[in-house]
Amino acid sequence: MSVQSCTNSSLQGLRVLVVDDEPDIRNGLGKLVSTLGAQVAIAGDGMEALEVLERDTCDLILTDLMMPRMTGSELLLASKERYPGIPVVVLTGYGTIQSAVTCLQNGAAHFMTKPFDNQEVLNLVGRLGRQVLAQRRPLGRIEEFPDIVAEDPRMKQVLQLVERVAASPVPVLVEGESGTGKEVIAGAIHSHSSARDKSFLAINAAALSDSLLESELFGHTKGAFTGAERAHQGLFEQAKGGTVFLDELCSMSKSFQGKLLRVLEEKEVRPVGADKNIPVDFRLVCATNRDLESLMRAGEFREDLFYRVSVMRVSIPPLRNRQADIVPLALRFLSSAAETCLGTEAVVPELGESAIDSLLRHPWPGNVRELQNCMYRALITCPGDRVQSHHLGIQSGTWKGPDNGEASDYAESKKEALEHFQREFVQRALENSQGNITQAAQSCGMTRAALQRILRQLDIDPNRFR
Repeated sequence: MSVQSCTNSSLQGLRVLVVDDEPDIRNGLGKLVSTLGAQVAIAGDGMEALEVLERDTCDLILTDLMMPRMTGSELLLASKERYPGIPVVVLTGYGTIQSAVTCLQNGAAHFMTKPFDNQEVLNLVGRLGRQVLAQRRPLGRIEEFPDIVAEDPRMKQVLQLVERVAASPVPVLVEGESGTGKEVIAGAIHSHSSARDKSFLAINAAALSDSLLESELFGHTKGAFTGAERAHQGLFEQAKGGTVFLDELCSMSKSFQGKLLRVLEEKEVRPVGADKNIPVDFRLVCATNRDLESLMRAGEFREDLFYRVSVMRVSIPPLRNRQADIVPLALRFLSSAAETCLGTEAVVPELGESAIDSLLRHPWPGNVRELQNCMYRALITCPGDRVQSHHLGIQSGTWKGPDNGEASDYAESKKEALEHFQREFVQRALENSQGNITQAAQSCGMTRAALQRILRQLDIDPNRFR
């Protein structure tokens, strides 16, 4: 056995086992796969492959079918019994439809016939490898924040800032669009602060009127107003050195902004109905989905309060600008959905290539929250073990018509709409036919040549659907 690697980091950490009885093929295939940044081990037959697997871990197996001592089919069965989580791709120069079907029925992730195209191999290993790596580290790669997905460099920068901010007790303003996970970041700030063992209390200012918000934050005495049958301790007092997270700060009236400012300056609150102030000790983390500086310039937000709550600012990028996080987040939510809806022993469906393509192309106006709901919907609508594009329910959001607020050329918009329709239509046909172009063409009512022409125009690889 030998190990090869290179500096390309696209699949850094992926471990691939190449099995073939022909030295030139296994060495050439090993070098080809290593160009993706993967670590590659090689074996001459199925028996040697099992010996390698006993010594070393592996994420993906590429195996020839016809080999001495132990065939690829036998290796497939043995690996699925001993290492069920490892995807197996079968490569053979003796391919028949029946052998392909048998291997797929026995759990092969894919089936390719020799001579194979190098780019086709790289595309397949890249797709399977990205899924393996995402599943292996579904909760992010920064050890200090194991519950937050942060594969994208932009999100890693956010967490690096959070780690620095957490060490100081100063107020923090978390900024970001709705659904980006501002409360998650606020919780991370608290859990990495010196007050991590104390309370983290959250409240949404947009959900309450001024009077209710004052009661919840400052507290009230018994009989302070109708319905106040007992005294209530406000969140600022309950915190006792912990963190109070005030979401949707921008929704507070200017009158209440003044009351909040006074509390921050004096570190005292006066409960509703009380005749004296009570000292409080808390760290304030606020969040907003609007630009407070613009509101301040428009006279809708107090300048003195803005500078008081924004000593440190943490801005969360929208999901559309965090492309590297989309698939890991989707896999995490899919796993969570399976556990919630089907039980802890449920088998989690994998993401098909068309689903991944749709996830990466969607603009995600609802951000992470929309993606989470999307994966719950996909789990419910997917009848098998692979989520495809049409299970996501987001196709209608991948093309924006002329009502998006921008000027739009008719011819260009028509071209985009037609391409969107064609892409969704033929992908659905290929999914249903498992990549069989002839069957897909027949189901679409067109010739095989016509479908192939559309596939070339849209750069759709039918092998992705097999």
